[in-house]
Amino acid sequence: VQLQASGGGLVQAGDSLKLSCAASGRTFSNYVMGWFRRAPGKEREFVAAISRSSFNKYYADSVKGRFTISRDNAKNTSYLQMNSLKPEDTAVYYCAASQTARVASPTLGSYDYWGQGTQVTVSS
Repeated sequence: VQLQASGGGLVQAGDSLKLSCAASGRTFSNYVMGWFRRAPGKEREFVAAISRSSFNKYYADSVKGRFTISRDNAKNTSYLQMNSLKPEDTAVYYCAASQTARVASPTLGSYDYWGQGTQVTVSS
C-alpha cells in the first residue's frame, strides 16, 4: 500500500490542523493505521492509532484530549485532527499502515508501510 500524508503547515499555538493520509494500492480496510512524529533531534514517536473498523483508538499521553484520529474506509483515508496545538507538537508527522496488528498499535515496529511525512510547525 502507498501512503501520502498531507495537511501540515505553520500555525500558532492554540490553532488547529487536520492531517490526511491517502492510501492506494491495497484494500485500505485491511490495515490498522497509525500516526507518528519526529521532532528535531528526537526519535520518531507514536502519536495515535486506529483499528480497521475504527472501534479501537489509542493515543499518546502527550496528545490525548487534543488530537483525534479517524478513518474513512470508503475514501481510503486516515485523518489526524489536531487541536490546541503547542510548540512542542512541532515535528514531521508520518502516517503508517500495519497489516499484522490486531488492534490499534503504538509500536513502531508493527507498521509495514510509511508515508513520506508532512511538516507541522507551531509557533509560540
